[in-house]
Amino acid sequence: MTGPVLAVDQGTSGTKALVICPERGVLGTGFTAVRPRHLPGGLVEADPAELYDSVVDAGRQALAEAAEPVVALGLANQGETVLAWDPDTGRPLTDALVWQDRRAETVCAGLAAHGEELRELTGLPLDPYFAAPKMAWIRRHRTTEGVVTTSDAWLVHRLTGAFVTDAATAGRTQLLDLDRAEWSPRALDLYGLAGERLPEVVDGARPVGTTTAFGAGIPLTGLAVDQQAALLAQRVTAPGGAKCTYGTGAFLLAHTGDTPRRGGSGLVSCVAWRLAGHISYCLDGQVYTAASAVRWLTDLGVITGAADLDTVGATVPDSGGVTFVPAFAGLAAPWWRGDLRGSLTGLGLDTGPGHLVRALCEGLAAQVAELADAAADDLGTPLDVLRVDGGLTRSALLMQTQADLLQRPVEVSALPDATALGAGALARLGATPGLALADALPDWRPSAVYEPRIDADQAAERRARFRSAVTALLDGAPA
Repeated sequence: MTGPVLAVDQGTSGTKALVICPERGVLGTGFTAVRPRHLPGGLVEADPAELYDSVVDAGRQALAEAAEPVVALGLANQGETVLAWDPDTGRPLTDALVWQDRRAETVCAGLAAHGEELRELTGLPLDPYFAAPKMAWIRRHRTTEGVVTTSDAWLVHRLTGAFVTDAATAGRTQLLDLDRAEWSPRALDLYGLAGERLPEVVDGARPVGTTTAFGAGIPLTGLAVDQQAALLAQRVTAPGGAKCTYGTGAFLLAHTGDTPRRGGSGLVSCVAWRLAGHISYCLDGQVYTAASAVRWLTDLGVITGAADLDTVGATVPDSGGVTFVPAFAGLAAPWWRGDLRGSLTGLGLDTGPGHLVRALCEGLAAQVAELADAAADDLGTPLDVLRVDGGLTRSALLMQTQADLLQRPVEVSALPDATALGAGALARLGATPGLALADALPDWRPSAVYEPRIDADQAAERRARFRSAVTALLDGAPA
């Protein structure tokens, strides 16, 4: 099947839509912001109606700009955001608990004795970041009515009437048997969710249903969780490569082939995608706050936005001894200490905005470097290169810092919307029988390549300083 496809990336802070033609590239774009509510105690909620409306609005914008029909729709989702809803009417029964929300810590605490069993079964550590603890919390504290699922299942139902989730998104719940990519009766039992009606787990590229939400009927043929969609668009489809997306958080994924890796590094082992019944796996590491940490500096008035990182950072040669652990929503992989908060140490009366900017860039880059090292440990071989995408890759300071601390080249994708492009590739694959995966993917090329400018000893020294600050947080002592 030839012709353009509509690709929609429903993200934490907004929904991006692209109309993509295999020959002519992006023909139309749309964006609609969403505004999650950050409440005391680590609570983060979103209005489900706002999520759905953003999908429709952004999609219609892209279609209007393209001014030509599309043959298929692909949808990428946030992964671990959940809500309860009525399967008969589609009406939400709760707000959506966003992936950053920490309220399910009590659920995890109650399952601490089963943490290792759940990790072996599902590939995921016990943490309220994932969907199952939030689902169980909703059942205990909000409602026992309807169904409780990740946000994608609700969006797909609203669009098409189908009740499905793709294997990669299901793998973000801690309810999926990692080896079989099927719901795990044991995990459901542990979470008290054994009687739940759950969506059918399907391939990421296949006809699901047809939607008229954008006007004329469009077949929905591609489904993906956001980070795996970006991994696909970056053409990391075999072991040895990794990508990192710098969005609200920063997420590093490394492909591990057709076998899940359950190493001891602290990374998550999960489904990358399931296509034509064949499962590919990846390792996943998370930094909970990236662009959201930049927004924190902006809200303080240190900078006016992400575009200031390079100009303000250029006013000083280094961080001036300041060390920043930007764990505003806790530390994820490889530490898994969501209860911790960030630290900013080494401040002096001579500390200025430039030092804070450089310290933030170094803190973000150091966390990603820790994830890359952990992935290499689990794979048993170093990563050759890191491919990166997302809004913060526009910062030359951050990308150079990343290359310096990683001691590997960093290739910045020329594709600014990798997640949507990955969803579009899956839509094309699902709509075109016999199409090869490589032929469905966008051409990949770097817009810039950053090589390390410092030697290994300097990188090790800077990373050791960051690790010391993290250790102080873990020990509960001032850095």
